[in-house]
Amino acid sequence: MKTPDEQALIARVVQDMKAWLERAVIGLNLCPFAKSVHVKGQVHYVVSLATDPQTLREELVRELAALHAAVPELRDTTLLMAPRCLQDFLDFNDFLAEADVALAELDLEGVLQIASFHPQFQFAGTAPDDITNYTNRAPYPTLHLLRESSIDRAVQAFPEAETIFEKNMLTLEQLGHKGWAALKVEASPHEPAAAPSPVVDKEKDLP
Repeated sequence: MKTPDEQALIARVVQDMKAWLERAVIGLNLCPFAKSVHVKGQVHYVVSLATDPQTLREELVRELAALHAAVPELRDTTLLMAPRCLQDFLDFNDFLAEADVALAELDLEGVLQIASFHPQFQFAGTAPDDITNYTNRAPYPTLHLLRESSIDRAVQAFPEAETIFEKNMLTLEQLGHKGWAALKVEASPHEPAAAPSPVVDKEKDLP
C-alpha cells in the first residue's frame, strides 16, 4: 500500500505531465500526433516510485508487456515517469541503452518503440540553456512507449513528418525562454501530504 506522500507524488506527477502535454506538446504543436490520443483518452500515465535503475527497468518491462497486450483503442501509448530516479541526464541517457535491451529481450523490436524526455535534456553540441533543448524536456525523467503501427499511421497522415524536428527548433527559438516559462510546465514544488488530524475524545473534555 502506498503512503499518503507517495499517493500525493503520483497525483502531482500525472497532473504536471498532463499540463506539459496540453500546453507544450499539443499547445505548441511539437507533436502533431499527440492531440488525437490525448483527446481519446488513449494515453496511459504510470508513475514509477523506483529509486534505482534496476527497479525502473523491471517496471519498464511490465509496462512494455502491458502495452503490447492492451487494446490499442483503449491504450495506444504509455508515459512512464520516474520522479525519484535518474535525475542526472547523462545517467538517464545511459539507461536508454538498457531500455532498448529490455525491448529486445521481450522480442518487441519493430512492435513497440521507446522515446524519452528529461528535465535536463541536451542535444549534443548545444549549451545546457539552449532553448532548442526544450523540445525534448519534460517535468520528469520519462520513457514514452509507442506502438510502431501507430507511428506508421501517423506518418502517413502527416506526409511532411520529416520536417517536424526543424519546425520544432524554429518554434522554440521564436518562443524563447520567457515564453517557455510562461507555459508553466515545470515540475510542481513538493508539498508533503498533510498529516491526519488527531482524534479528540470529546467525552474526556466534558466536565
